[in-house]
Amino acid sequence: MKLIYRILIRLSVVLLLILSGWAVFFYYTMVEEINDEVDDALEDYSETIVLRALAGRELPSANDGTNNTYQIHEITKEEADSYPSIHYYDAEIYIQEKKETEPARILRTIFANNEGRYFLLEVSTPSFEKEDLRGAVASWIVFLYATLLVTLLIVCAWVFYRSLKPLYTLLHWLDGYLPGKPIAPLQNKTTISEFRRLNDAAQRAAKRSELAFNQQKQFIGNASHELQTPLAVCTNRIEWLLDNTDLTEEQMAELFKTKHTLNYIIRLNKSLLFLSRIDNRQFTESCPIEINNLVKRLLDDYKEIFCYNGLIVSLEESGTFTLIMNEALAEALISNLVKNAFIHNKENGYIHITLKEQSFVIANTGTDFPLDSEHIFDRFYQGSRKEESTGLGLAIADAICKQYQLHLSYEYRKGEHLFSLSK
Repeated sequence: MKLIYRILIRLSVVLLLILSGWAVFFYYTMVEEINDEVDDALEDYSETIVLRALAGRELPSANDGTNNTYQIHEITKEEADSYPSIHYYDAEIYIQEKKETEPARILRTIFANNEGRYFLLEVSTPSFEKEDLRGAVASWIVFLYATLLVTLLIVCAWVFYRSLKPLYTLLHWLDGYLPGKPIAPLQNKTTISEFRRLNDAAQRAAKRSELAFNQQKQFIGNASHELQTPLAVCTNRIEWLLDNTDLTEEQMAELFKTKHTLNYIIRLNKSLLFLSRIDNRQFTESCPIEINNLVKRLLDDYKEIFCYNGLIVSLEESGTFTLIMNEALAEALISNLVKNAFIHNKENGYIHITLKEQSFVIANTGTDFPLDSEHIFDRFYQGSRKEESTGLGLAIADAICKQYQLHLSYEYRKGEHLFSLSK
């Protein structure tokens, strides 16, 4: 998940929690404020009635044109002592004019006249529907949340992309960096100190990586080159011992094993040297190469080997696949793919090659499970260990493809291992 999406999701959740808490606080605060105002009005109205009752004056009419109503009941002293002197509460009252009940705010108070008689006065006024208020508050909160959320997300996204533009520029530069290729200059001007430090650190890391890569290539090339002579000398001496000395069968068997191991090391050394020369881009000459002719020549060269191992080889052509590249590298590329299909095949299996104008596909039988597509082109990777394999054939093919921007991929389909080469 991108950083901006994670930030926006978290911002949405936090904003929802804040607005929900604010809505609850706003509702109860507003209800309390409304009740205070209504209570003050009821208190004033009740004082007017009490003063008139104590003065013996005419009381207000029950239907005086206002929404206020009142009731006075004479009660005993014991009942008066059981009621609080002033009490506010909410209740449903019946409105005679409307023939229905409505919520009301009621003030209950006790007072006594000069004769020691006690009276219970209940003053009421219609109040608001709390359910309607809660619904209105909830609706406005949803509207406010949606408006604020959309506004904040747009603003945050704009600010985020503007602020992190140097980071995206640096990531784009890092995506285009490959060891062994010239490092493009980093054009990433910024006034933010953290991003300037990140730019410097990335460039220093790229230079260190390039230096280590060049040292590694130089070491492999030098080591492989220097090993050729002593390996050839050791092979010649073993052959001389086999031809010119009297050896027991056990000694000859051990020498043959040693010679086999030396031959493997010689093949491995040649492959490493060849891979080093590819990485160093020593094959500079290029010309159009018809892969069709190259494939036919290789199949003719390997025909006897394929027949000996019972392999069925078929070639299907629907176009001429032409590449502009070094001839030696083209031969090494196709040869390694064909050898890989042969070495990792099974007895009485088959190899099927398809050539089109834009692609070369080689399919072969082999293991009954797919290979690791993420590491199959790594050096020394082998899905199943073979004595004839050095584990560098596909790595060499991949290095050649990268040099010429060709696409080489692996796929396991219906029991076949397919390698596809395309422009």
